[in-house]
Amino acid sequence: MRAGLSGFWARVRSWVIAVGVAGALMVIALAGDHPTTDLDVLGYALVVTSGLALAASRWAPVPVLIVTGLCAVGYNAVGFDVPAVAYLFAVYAAVRSGHRIVTLVASLALLATLPLAIMVSPADGAAKEAFAQARGVLELAWLIAAAAAGEALRQAERRADEAERTREETARLRAVQERLHIARELHDSLTHQISIIKVQAEVAVHLARKRGEQVSESLLAIQKAGREATRELRATLETLRDVTKSPSHGLDHLPELLAGAHGIGLTTTLTIEGERQDVPDAVDRTAYRIVQESLTNAARHAAAATASIQINYLPDALAIRIDDDGTAKPGSVPVPGVGLLGMRERVTALGGRLRAEPRNEGGFTVQAELPVARIS
Repeated sequence: MRAGLSGFWARVRSWVIAVGVAGALMVIALAGDHPTTDLDVLGYALVVTSGLALAASRWAPVPVLIVTGLCAVGYNAVGFDVPAVAYLFAVYAAVRSGHRIVTLVASLALLATLPLAIMVSPADGAAKEAFAQARGVLELAWLIAAAAAGEALRQAERRADEAERTREETARLRAVQERLHIARELHDSLTHQISIIKVQAEVAVHLARKRGEQVSESLLAIQKAGREATRELRATLETLRDVTKSPSHGLDHLPELLAGAHGIGLTTTLTIEGERQDVPDAVDRTAYRIVQESLTNAARHAAAATASIQINYLPDALAIRIDDDGTAKPGSVPVPGVGLLGMRERVTALGGRLRAEPRNEGGFTVQAELPVARIS
């Protein structure tokens, strides 16, 4: 919206300048003394054209430079004593756009041609030579001033752009440093503990089997969860260290997730509706995390025995619903823990909607709708 308004005002400003210059040149042409010939209409047309051409100077500075120069030569050759003001504006715009060499060549050509145009004009012969010499000196001074103004503004804009790039680079560097800091903290605080849980569970399973004892489902679930946690933590740390990498968990990993939930005593059912389609990676990962966190809460905090998961592929969104039969009572206010807060932040970041509340029939429901427009 802001960019559109900026472009609109730029066009309006260009036209205001163009019309203003054309009007001023026309007044000078009408007020000035010039011999009446059959080419008067052409002279007035060239005067007006040189001014109106400035409307395109922002988008086509070189063509405007050429057009205004030719118009100045043309109406001077017809006998109109009108300064090349439009050409000066064109010089300013061209130099500001970085076309310094083209502007220099065009200006030298104009300075060489303009006196000749004045000399061939139908004005008084004695006055023409003196006038041509005076006009050449004056035009040169104004051309230098216009070029200097354009170059000064170009350099100022270049320095501003460079400063902006420096700020963006500094922000990116700080973000990378922060990601590395978080990765180190996660590694130091979690990797060791998770590794201990994983090793202890595997040792317990190994010893039980060695003694010929029945390995409990809970112990097997701890062993599997330890392996999965180790793999997920490694993937997360790699992602934090390298922004180009993304964790691999998405909706395709739901079967493994549901199998893990069954291992801790939670019976799950998965229903997929709608025509399955590819969704952006960010939506895919967020959907998986919502299901994962919902099942974790159902088993850990709500003592649920069953949970149903519905994935609905809509034309412009991905809808997710997880219902459990846990201990949540209708009308009770859910405690906003870290898991629910994390889900809400993920969904909000993608422009989606999230509902997490007790069901009327008991238990808890989590419903999310994620837009499937491509996330950059």
